[in-house]
Amino acid sequence: MKKLQDRVVVITGASRGVGAACAVACAKEGASLVLAAKTVDPDPRLPGTLHETADLCAVEGAKVEVVPFDARDAVQCEGVIDRAIQRFGRVDVLINNAGAIFWAPVADWPVKKFDLVMGVNVRAAYAMSRAAIPHMRRQGYGHILMMSPPVNLAAAVGKAPYLLSKIGMTVLAMAIDAEEQDNGLSATALWPVTGIRTAATQNLGMGDDGQWRTPAILADTTLELIARDPRQSRFRAWLDEDVLADIGITDLKKYRCVPDEEPTTMSIELVDPGWSERNGRI
Repeated sequence: MKKLQDRVVVITGASRGVGAACAVACAKEGASLVLAAKTVDPDPRLPGTLHETADLCAVEGAKVEVVPFDARDAVQCEGVIDRAIQRFGRVDVLINNAGAIFWAPVADWPVKKFDLVMGVNVRAAYAMSRAAIPHMRRQGYGHILMMSPPVNLAAAVGKAPYLLSKIGMTVLAMAIDAEEQDNGLSATALWPVTGIRTAATQNLGMGDDGQWRTPAILADTTLELIARDPRQSRFRAWLDEDVLADIGITDLKKYRCVPDEEPTTMSIELVDPGWSERNGRI
């Protein structure tokens, strides 16, 4: 029996990077998929489209619904969940992965850029979750996963609005988990210990390949979390290495971007690698 057999998984930001990797991992484990993102046509700056991800999932035998959407539009967020219900009749897992990134001191943040980051990150996660929860309640089963970090205020310098949006996602997960646990729902947050090499981080010139891991580490940890029984799985602001260690996996060489270089750079939001182990919660 595959881990996600007969489950319906909705993934935002599924055209490339972490979202695409999560989609393929879920497809291999038997999930039907609703893939949502903005990129439908190829963009030379950012390789990957929704249809390319869908094709990769179809190769694994998955049923796939592709939904182009603007994460900043609440009506379109609701439309993604509506399409899932129309096609598959249920929503078992929502992975809020879509994200926008921008760094600068507070005085140098344009208001327009602030609104973009807030809209794509925390507001979209709120709108998507709000649309999915009633369906999950009715079926008495549901996972909501945020790609967001443990709270670490010391990491905010130079990127405060971005981190504010990401911490907001973690706070949403904590609240949803507490509010909906009697309805069979679980919500959690997941973040990498090291940076993840994606087209976005490459375009922004963030470090060299030896400092990063591949999106596969977040795909594997996501799969582990959403395959658990949500009635037995409560909120935690997880780090990817902790999830894997929890199931006995400590050799992470296969996730290196450069095979003979172990990443040493901490994820941009984390300055204290022992935070999650000591606290587990916000």
